[in-house]
Amino acid sequence: MKDPARQLLPLLAIVLTAAAAVAFAGGDAGVGVPAGLPGVQPLAMIAIHMASLELDSSACIKASPNLLGLQKDDTEWVKVELKSPKPSSDDWVGVFSPANFNASTCPTEVGNSREQQPLICSSPIKYQFANYSNAEYIKTGKTTLRFQMVNQRSDFSFALFRGGLANPKLIAVSNTVYFANPKAPLYPRLAQGKLWNEMTITWTSGYNIDESLPFVEWGPNDGHQTRSPAGTLTFSRNDMCGSPARTFGWRHPGYIHTSFLKELWPNTMYTYKLGHQLFNGSYVWSKAYSFRASPYPGQDSLQRVIIFGDMGKAERDGSNEFNNYQPGSLNTTDQLIKDLDNIDIVFHIGDITYANGYLSQWDQFTSQIEPISSAVPYMIASGNHERDWPNTGSFYDTMDSGGECGVLAETMFYVPADNRAKFWYSTDFGMFRFCIADTEHDWRKGTEQYKFIEHCLSTADRQKQPWLIFLAHRVLGYSSDFWYAKEGTFAEPMGRESLEHLWQKYRVDIALFGHVHNYERTCPIYQSQCVNNQESNYVGTMNGTIHVVVGGGGCHLSEFSNVQTAWSLYKDYDHGFVKLTAFNHSSLLFEYKKSSNGRVYDSFTISREYKDVLACVHDSCSPTTLAS
Repeated sequence: MKDPARQLLPLLAIVLTAAAAVAFAGGDAGVGVPAGLPGVQPLAMIAIHMASLELDSSACIKASPNLLGLQKDDTEWVKVELKSPKPSSDDWVGVFSPANFNASTCPTEVGNSREQQPLICSSPIKYQFANYSNAEYIKTGKTTLRFQMVNQRSDFSFALFRGGLANPKLIAVSNTVYFANPKAPLYPRLAQGKLWNEMTITWTSGYNIDESLPFVEWGPNDGHQTRSPAGTLTFSRNDMCGSPARTFGWRHPGYIHTSFLKELWPNTMYTYKLGHQLFNGSYVWSKAYSFRASPYPGQDSLQRVIIFGDMGKAERDGSNEFNNYQPGSLNTTDQLIKDLDNIDIVFHIGDITYANGYLSQWDQFTSQIEPISSAVPYMIASGNHERDWPNTGSFYDTMDSGGECGVLAETMFYVPADNRAKFWYSTDFGMFRFCIADTEHDWRKGTEQYKFIEHCLSTADRQKQPWLIFLAHRVLGYSSDFWYAKEGTFAEPMGRESLEHLWQKYRVDIALFGHVHNYERTCPIYQSQCVNNQESNYVGTMNGTIHVVVGGGGCHLSEFSNVQTAWSLYKDYDHGFVKLTAFNHSSLLFEYKKSSNGRVYDSFTISREYKDVLACVHDSCSPTTLAS
């Protein structure tokens, strides 16, 4: 085997673009946050383009075991032992995949005029400081780190750097570590299809269509199993819109497969396995999973919905620490897994992974949520960190997506939209009608999306689906966020100007938003005025829509304004999520739970009859006549 450190010597690469150099996290509350402050993707804090080679024969780094996944696990812990002759508090270990991060493997960037080419042109997929678990490292120069690795279709190596994140100097590279079956089908994501009795299953593998035929084997529990074919998608570096996604954040996404399971019986439990038939006649299988089919629209039964935004991913091994970037992500994930038997569907309303152009993070995110997304539909909305990039048709001319410009979200997850590049859609679930908007495209009156929103709201059959819910990423309703208050809008500028009369006209029960990383609930409100003086038990006609900010899924928290608004009933500067429980057509329970302990900290109930939904309130009914 060649010495992996010597493979780093060729100096052909691409450069750090100005966009990535700024490394903005994006306007979660209207402004960008520069690199080095809370809110920046941790990998963006590494000046990988500045890496230099200072191999030290006295330094050593070794990873074990070499071979992972022998028990068919897709996640495994690796022990990394290291020794440095000149230990320092800013020494760190980067995990690279593929293991050969030789700069000569990088494409040449057109128009590059820099004389000094970078040594390394691919970002690590995670990192830890050498003294993370052993303060004595600075004295002894020896320590052991533990990394949790997920199967990402390629091998791994571990590199020891000195000089900190800003001026990394490579001093040693480990042996190669790899999974026994790196191409295995992994991380299933369920989603509602376009019909109520259709479930879609999306997963990732290393098999393209010239290597295998992807499919799902499925059927009722203890019943006949059938096979449904899957389509295959992928994308290239050229599909990215800018750096880092197009440059040192690029990593091949693998192949994303989607199968459509049709004509499901309502409420029936199904089992399924992901499969690939190789062209040599052999099969590669995933482990077995199960899900419950959706209820029939209008069905009177217990139905439980989880809603949150802005969760992102975090590392159980402590990697990427000291950044406080997504401190609540694992807590939210773990609370949902703990309560999974009491959850029927999940809505993650934007800012999914916060990969921000570092594509490796999407595999790690889908691995993190797999216990949830493999068992219940995991529906997403588009946020600024998925879509926004200048001159790409985004409503906001920011760099928040890190050059992804929607490609990752649109490919990695299925939503029942007519055009996934326009990420608005509706879905029916039992007694619920959900209208999901895309705030990264224009929603104002006269636009294509505005017409969709009105159609979605107006076609809800409130006798069968009494609970009408509006979801979007940016706050188009009401928020006491510091920046929104400073702008004087208490919402996204132009947010509710076109839509509030639609929410009122079609009697939307609850509108929920992310983007602002905290929790806030309003009274039933219309045109900035509370239209109901009840706070926790709403009986009969409600007169207006309750607005909820639930953007505390896991990312760094957002400050509230000191302005005390009359319409704000409950605020919480913490991570959490919302659970809606429909007991029947006339009784709905709303709960806000903290991610830290799963306890309820805010709640209300809605109790009403069908006649209350039909009752006219201000601006909700057409003029009438007494003519006979």
